[in-house]
Amino acid sequence: MPIDPESKALPRTVPAGETRVVLDNVSWETFERLLDETGPRRGRFAYEEGTLEIMAPSPEHEILKSNLGRLVEAYAMELGIDIQVTGATTLKLQMKKRGAEPDESYYVQNELLIRGRTDLRLGRDPPPDLVIEIQLTRSALDKLGIYAAMGVPEVWLWEDEALKVYWLSEKGRYIEHGESRSFSGLPLPDLLRFLSEAREKSTTRLVNDFRSWVRGNLAR
Repeated sequence: MPIDPESKALPRTVPAGETRVVLDNVSWETFERLLDETGPRRGRFAYEEGTLEIMAPSPEHEILKSNLGRLVEAYAMELGIDIQVTGATTLKLQMKKRGAEPDESYYVQNELLIRGRTDLRLGRDPPPDLVIEIQLTRSALDKLGIYAAMGVPEVWLWEDEALKVYWLSEKGRYIEHGESRSFSGLPLPDLLRFLSEAREKSTTRLVNDFRSWVRGNLAR
């Protein structure tokens, strides 16, 4: 991966687990150039005021984020909730010197505003209503701080074998809640119960079983 020699980037180490490379003293211009010049297999980028983290997700990471995302999408389908899935779309805001690529992201309340759009740009367009971050190893950056600076209303953070749900307050800080703002009525304990069955089922069966449960218990 090309690194601008003028950036004076200094690599730091992080605990073993998912592969994370952290570079200090990376300019915003270098960050944007890396986004443009590196391919889809480069891993996920996160940037905070001169520090760049590149995370190469493990299979466990990808399976977990995909299963969680598919269950969320199945819930929306069964209840007829209009959403736009934007996945790991790069979110960046130069004025705040922040950037990130979430594991999953969704427009729910603002879905109609961005429907049919493929040129989303923060500052002009609203951020996703919900982003999901999987951290099997802790990020070196303040991911919640990055998303707060972007104005993301809700973040789900999987960390230490638990899912935490955060809502952005009027003061620009995240407060932990026991339910989702974007998907009101979604019982998180039941969602996690199905997610815990993922090791025993194929993805197809897992999603179908969840859809049947939603249909029988939650569908209007």
